[in-house]
Amino acid sequence: MPISPVDEIWMDGEFVPWNEAQIHVLTPTLHYGWGVFEGIRAYETEEGAAVFMHRAHMERLHRSAKILQMDVPFSVDDLMQAARELIRRSRLLSCYIRPLVYLGYGEMGLNPMPSNVRVAIAIWPWGTYLGDEGLQHGVDAKVSSWVRIGANMIPTGTKACGVYINSSLAKVEALQAGYDEAILLNEHGEVAEGSGENVFIVRDGALLTPPLAAGVLKGLTREAVIEFAGDLGIPFAETRLLRQDLYTADEAFYTGTAAEVVPIRSVDGREIGAPGLITKRVQDTFFDTVAGREPRYRHMLDVVGAG
Repeated sequence: MPISPVDEIWMDGEFVPWNEAQIHVLTPTLHYGWGVFEGIRAYETEEGAAVFMHRAHMERLHRSAKILQMDVPFSVDDLMQAARELIRRSRLLSCYIRPLVYLGYGEMGLNPMPSNVRVAIAIWPWGTYLGDEGLQHGVDAKVSSWVRIGANMIPTGTKACGVYINSSLAKVEALQAGYDEAILLNEHGEVAEGSGENVFIVRDGALLTPPLAAGVLKGLTREAVIEFAGDLGIPFAETRLLRQDLYTADEAFYTGTAAEVVPIRSVDGREIGAPGLITKRVQDTFFDTVAGREPRYRHMLDVVGAG
């Protein structure tokens, strides 16, 4: 048996030993990608583990499931309580949380409706997604040859399992070309997002990011950063961006649950440079928030406690 990072996974209301958390090989989700998920982080604070944007993540999970006509058999509160209890039982002070809504084995075929909807939540320790060096000094990005899926191809507002083939192709291409991460353009040639992150640039002192209509996921770290910018007095706008805007940006960074807030130091070999003042202000505010050091953003944290 492989060694598991934690002892249990929550599945359909029960805590199951890690190595026994299994599904049938003929689940339609495995074959057709019909499922939705979330990525959530818990951080160590003086009060113990605290989950960042917990309710918002579970609400988005429900919305994603609704778009795919999956009736989640557990409420948002049920899922939040399950995640909290999983963290307590693991005794982890910081971790990554992965809720998954998927189809159980029922009937094979492109019609997913006859299959029953199931839910699992797993957690594990997970460090910096793009590396500590990238977090501090920035990462090198490549504009991908793969185009971001259009909103009328697969709904881009969902975290649907099958959508992430698009992201994985872009990520692998970037890594194999010697870059750290990808940036995808949409079908109109406009900047969409990274393989698993939203993209921001700074130009003439203003913070800019593509609008949701560009085919981007409404990231929750993205939403937090927009709130930070308002409170920090940083001018902000959602606006269409072209590849050339990336090349000529004064600053740029990724945001996402896994990536957190990571500076971009170059795009396609065009140097942007060391993390700038606005990037560092946003990044510092983010890490102060998730560590529980910023009282005005206390509403973004769900302290797990020992109960």
